Amino acid sequence: MPRHRSQIPDTSGASAQDILDLATKNNVRFLRLQFTDILGINKNVEVPASQFEKALAGDIMFDGSSIEGFVRIEESDMLLAPDLSTFQVFPWSDESSRVARVICDINTPDGNPFAGDPRGVLKKMIGRAAELGYTMNAGMEAEFFMFKPGPDEEPSTVTHDVGSYFDLAPADLGEDARRAIVDVLERMGFEVEAAHHEVAHGQHEIDFRYADALKTADNITTFRFVVKYVARTFGLTASFMPKPIFGQNGSGMHTHQSLFRGKENAFWEEKAEWELSSTALHYIGGLLRHARGFSAITNPLVNSYKRLVPGYEAPVNVAWSMRNRSPMIRIPDRRGLGTRIELRIPDPAANPYLALAVQLAAGLDGIATKADAREPVNTNIWEMSHREKRRLRIDDLPHNLEEACNELEKDDIITEALGEHITAQFLAAKRLEWEEYISQVSKWELDNYLAKY
Repeated sequence: MPRHRSQIPDTSGASAQDILDLATKNNVRFLRLQFTDILGINKNVEVPASQFEKALAGDIMFDGSSIEGFVRIEESDMLLAPDLSTFQVFPWSDESSRVARVICDINTPDGNPFAGDPRGVLKKMIGRAAELGYTMNAGMEAEFFMFKPGPDEEPSTVTHDVGSYFDLAPADLGEDARRAIVDVLERMGFEVEAAHHEVAHGQHEIDFRYADALKTADNITTFRFVVKYVARTFGLTASFMPKPIFGQNGSGMHTHQSLFRGKENAFWEEKAEWELSSTALHYIGGLLRHARGFSAITNPLVNSYKRLVPGYEAPVNVAWSMRNRSPMIRIPDRRGLGTRIELRIPDPAANPYLALAVQLAAGLDGIATKADAREPVNTNIWEMSHREKRRLRIDDLPHNLEEACNELEKDDIITEALGEHITAQFLAAKRLEWEEYISQVSKWELDNYLAKY
């Protein structure tokens, strides 16, 4: 398929009139004002061309009481404040009546930022880092599955292939769909670096270039939407559920991150041990200290903790390494400007804005308090005894969503980063999810108990 990246207009620094002119030039008939709820689900309000000027001025209001975790009924009115730099025309729309989108922040009716806006939470943490002289760069690798639909188009876990890691066709029957996803992403401005089959049947990964933290989170929300849309055109259902198939690897969203001071990577020090600066080590120490506290955000589903079990390449231990992937943090080999930390806990169900915000909060706290990163663990933790792990001060990650919620509630640094509103609403939603889950009778219970007792 032809690539069209050169035709993508640069909207950084664009004015509302610039966007209106672009919309007219590209025959845009409808504009989607896009945002996410607290749980990271994409939402949008669509307006016709007659309302573009009003929309770009931030004067479109919506009912926040209908959005998960946003506001109480008596505080329902919210304003959509568009980030004009995120304007994009969807490449699959009819050329004579195109559809575009712009990502929005959420404001209260008086024009102030809404405390329950996940994008606003990340922007606040980015601002805090900037006050300390840092810019956060991040890259998120969101794995996903593609399944054949079941009877009556219901969701199923029947995979379209029996491929495995880096397989080629004909084993990888999703190759055409994956190539089409890459094409759409590039036409929307993504710099795609790699696309391949993952370990599990029907599992895929598409990696795109890192960016500043806010743009990376915006890109992930767009990526998830594009993957689902394109998969559907191939008769497949894409899912970012962390562990959809028992006995197969789950899907992660490994997050690469670094801090820069101007053009210098603050994590790199050429003459230091491992070529890692004290800033990097303290940042690692902060991630280690708060991992149990932020895991409810980075791994937000009941199902998330079925991925975080031994034997399927997902981390289960609070430790770091440079040579193996069993700890939750890995330091890739590259040094210089490419020096970075890879956090392997997060999964693709996480709200990317909140996930990056809590990681940055943890890392900055580590820098501020000179947190101890301890020694890297370069042997396989999965093969260690319980006593050996205790000797090395290697803790376990939470084992389920309830435990993760309890850890979040008592971590003052993470709850302060999220703010009182999001902390309360998120915990309420997740504890309800846990209560509903544990009250269900599963097929496993019926298979093992019904005839026996």
